This record gives sequence, structure tokens and C-alpha cells, in this order.
Amino acid sequence: MTTVLTMIRDDGGRRAAGFGAAANDCVARSVAIASGRPYAVVYGELAEINAKMPKTKARTHQRSAVGQLTADRGIFTESVLFKRYMAGLGFTWVPTMKIGTGCRVHLRTSELPKGRIIVRVTHHLAAVIDGVLHDTLDCSRGGTRCVYGYWRFDK
Repeated sequence: MTTVLTMIRDDGGRRAAGFGAAANDCVARSVAIASGRPYAVVYGELAEINAKMPKTKARTHQRSAVGQLTADRGIFTESVLFKRYMAGLGFTWVPTMKIGTGCRVHLRTSELPKGRIIVRVTHHLAAVIDGVLHDTLDCSRGGTRCVYGYWRFDK
């Protein structure tokens, strides 16, 4: 049975923190929502990580902000710096898909654990709290969106 996620529009506190219009800040937004930390603090920490990130051929493209003090144009979430940051906040990575296995977990209430998690889907991260999607847009594609893994908040 497919159980479509309920969605709550949530910018993670971006507007309340005085930031401008929406941006490609899904990482900062989802971390702020799932951890309960202030958006401005999370944004600043992620911008610092991004500024320290070395530019490589794989990470250099038009929209990339690697090497810049911003969290508005994406964060390289595969970096050791980002993984250490998440672990330091009390998150644990749980992979749900491996090379060659195909999609086994979808963005559905029935396939996700209870609690505070950050799901990783294609080109996007989103907070899910007890089966409710907290994001600025419904990224579930009606429950068909594949989840590559999620960060589980253990604190």
C-alpha cells in the first residue's frame, strides 16, 4: 500500500532569519528543520564548510558555490567535512540504495522510519518528521520518488 506523505510548507526559518527570497538552500533548510537549530546558525556553518571545500573538476560547474562563503547554491554533501558536521550534530547516515540494487525505498510514509530524518533524493534533501514532509515544495512525486538514503537524528 502506498501511503503518500503529508506535506507542511516550511522554509526552516529562512524568512524569519531575514534572508531574502527562496534559494537552492535545501541542505541548510532540512538540517535546520530536522535538528531544531536556528536557520541562520545552520546556514552560517554550512557556508563555512562550503568555503573550505576545494574546487575539483567534479565539483566545478556553473551553479556550484564550492569555495564560496554561501549555502544558497548547494552544498557538496558527499564531502568528509559535511559528513563530520552531520555526525557532530547527532545525525547518522543510513543508505537505502546501493549500486545495482535499484530503488527499494520511496518517499512514502510506509517506507520511512518514524522520527526526525533528512532524506536524500535526486538533487535534493528534505526533512521528514514522523512521516510528514517539511519543505518548500512537494518533492515526493506522489510517493514514487526514490530515496537514496537518509540522515537519522539520534539526539
